[in-house]
Amino acid sequence: MGDLQITQWFFELHPVWQAFIAGTFCWITTALGAAVVFLKKNVSRKFLDAALGFAAGIMIAASIWSLLEPSMEMARSMGLIEWAPATFGFILGAVCIRIGDAYVPHLHLGLPKDAAEGVKTKWRRATLLVMAITLHNIPEGLAVGVLFGAAAGVDPTGTATVMAAVALAIGISIQNFPEGMAVSMPLRGEGVSRLLSFNYGQLSGIVNPPSAAIGALAVLFIQPILPYALGFAAGAMIFVVVEELIPTSQRAGNTDIATLGTILGFCVMMVLDITLG
Repeated sequence: MGDLQITQWFFELHPVWQAFIAGTFCWITTALGAAVVFLKKNVSRKFLDAALGFAAGIMIAASIWSLLEPSMEMARSMGLIEWAPATFGFILGAVCIRIGDAYVPHLHLGLPKDAAEGVKTKWRRATLLVMAITLHNIPEGLAVGVLFGAAAGVDPTGTATVMAAVALAIGISIQNFPEGMAVSMPLRGEGVSRLLSFNYGQLSGIVNPPSAAIGALAVLFIQPILPYALGFAAGAMIFVVVEELIPTSQRAGNTDIATLGTILGFCVMMVLDITLG
């Protein structure tokens, strides 16, 4: 099957399947990042911080260009106050992630186990690290799914297209690579086996396919929620960026390189969205 046939086949799929496949691709890139553990025992903290900053930049740009801007355009076309659905959804998305952050046990990169957040548990450090990345992979998957659902004719403005959803999925996939590394490499450095480190790293992305499918299903069955759903995904992603990715990328003192990574990530996602979307 040639590239053109594969593209045509993908475009003819039901949007829920498109979202699931795109989410699976995001999971695969997480696994590829985790697989670096088979090649190296560790990577420099500067590189890791730059990569996490890059991931933050992609998520910020995706929230603006792929989610908030279309949300406001849709609200306008539906006769709603332009900023209201995006703002309401944005706040709700951030609040939901905050609730998950408060109750789901997890541990941010570079912190000791006793700094774990959420309810107290006896889970291993590796499991807590995986949960931290998994928490913010959920809104990423939802964002991809919502956009694929919107592209299926649900969006009255026509701004949400399959190519725009593909651009978002590519951007999320790119930034998932360093996230897979961010779990597997520290574990390997602590003496965990290569295979187990890899498994923990790729597990953090396993929520992408189902959450993407759920996002697409939600907007297909409840079409009026679309502008709110886009705002929700953006709020959840920005919460993750500000609460986890940026602080983690700058915790070791590599503030300049992490910030430059964020700038680069923002530019990459902006170009992807404009050229493909």
